[in-house]
Amino acid sequence: MPFLAMFNTWEAVAIIIVALLLFGGAKLPALARSMGASVNEFKKGLKDGTEDGKKAEAPSKDAT
Repeated sequence: MPFLAMFNTWEAVAIIIVALLLFGGAKLPALARSMGASVNEFKKGLKDGTEDGKKAEAPSKDAT
């Protein structure tokens, strides 16, 4: 994940502390699960979109 390379250790720790303060320890696992599900759905949508695009770009057999 290239975006993770931008953060050093202290920045990651600061982000985790801020997240704990904002959301509380009990809500963070649910938040992480929902974010993971959102990312998976987004990737699935991109994959489906590229497959549909390839089908639409394919020339038809009856074109003369």
